[in-house]
Amino acid sequence: MEWMAIIGNSVQYIEEHITEELSADSIAKAVNVSSFYFQKGFAMLCGFTVSEYIRNRRLALAGNDLATTDERVIDIALKYGYDSPDSFTKAFTRFHGVTPLSVRREGVLLKSFAPLKIKFSLEGGYLMDYKIENKEAFTVLGNAKTFPYEGAGKLVPQFWQEHFASGKGAVVMGTYGVNIDETMGKETFEYLIADPYVAGQAVPEGFVVKTIPAFTWAVFPCVGPMPKALQDINTRIYTEWLPALKEYEFAAGYCMEYYDDPGKYEKGTSDDKYYCEIWIPVKKK
Repeated sequence: MEWMAIIGNSVQYIEEHITEELSADSIAKAVNVSSFYFQKGFAMLCGFTVSEYIRNRRLALAGNDLATTDERVIDIALKYGYDSPDSFTKAFTRFHGVTPLSVRREGVLLKSFAPLKIKFSLEGGYLMDYKIENKEAFTVLGNAKTFPYEGAGKLVPQFWQEHFASGKGAVVMGTYGVNIDETMGKETFEYLIADPYVAGQAVPEGFVVKTIPAFTWAVFPCVGPMPKALQDINTRIYTEWLPALKEYEFAAGYCMEYYDDPGKYEKGTSDDKYYCEIWIPVKKK
């Protein structure tokens, strides 16, 4: 229930400050939780990122203001955080499908986007397998790229496709997917497609070496075709395991994905029996 309360409080905070400067960091601070895990938890539980939610709420409210008041377009744009009429018009048109000026014409339809209402529902006694493991620090060789949190669910799978299409799979097969945000509060994170690194091994151009610190990890097994099976487990971590978490809390801005050898399965990573894991660093409360 703790995480449900955090998300509920964050939505209330956003609504109360919707015309003020808002960021994931400021909202996380207001609800007393790490920005890093607030952003991840919000996206998993709500289905869109914090910034997407704020943008959609502002544009919906801006549409209502245009339709029901005589305020100038520029004043409404500034009210909801847009520095220029052009940027407001582009965002407004993408969201509503009509320009701000056209709203005051009779018969124009606008899109609504209501505030989130968080409800906790009991849907049966789910069994979610996990184990707690202590792992020493280890080093990986990887193909690294920085991603924004917004849209990462689509961008990271594309990165994997590009990795193998470019021939880099001959160097790094992808034993691990490594998420790193050491400050636990940025708008972006670093992601590596990686393999274990052997000391003294030459580092080919375009690749990097990273040391993963020693942690106590919560390890979640995952069986099924990629990427859906992994994404489903990731969602369940935030919607089932995390709300019930009593003994542990997240320890650092790392998340590891371990992938079994696809060659062991008839359909590779698309096989119904394909095995992988998600590792999250934790510490005792």
